[in-house]
Amino acid sequence: QVLLVESGGGLVQPGGSLRLSCRWSGTIYSINSMDWYRQAPGNQRELVAGLTSGGSTNYAASVKGRFTISRDIARNTVYLQMNNLKPEDTAVYYCNVRARLSDHWGQGTQVTVSG
Repeated sequence: QVLLVESGGGLVQPGGSLRLSCRWSGTIYSINSMDWYRQAPGNQRELVAGLTSGGSTNYAASVKGRFTISRDIARNTVYLQMNNLKPEDTAVYYCNVRARLSDHWGQGTQVTVSG
């Protein structure tokens, strides 16, 4: 059974940085993409950043230039580096690994930007 675990969330002041990690246990075959989503209270879950198996990235307009998605396949880990954080980035952040025959989600990690 595959298990995704996110970490790295927390409370940070505006302008600060956090790095989220998502590590999965088990083997996921034929990965198509690794993505980060977020969901703020009262809002729908939205795609923040995506990384394809071929290395292509895409970002939501609201985070472009501030967030960077990367991976370490040897460690079964995908990262989200978040710089210049803003109060509107406050949300629960979820990791998603999408494969040809399966779709995996983590439990989420809270990011709160306030100060």
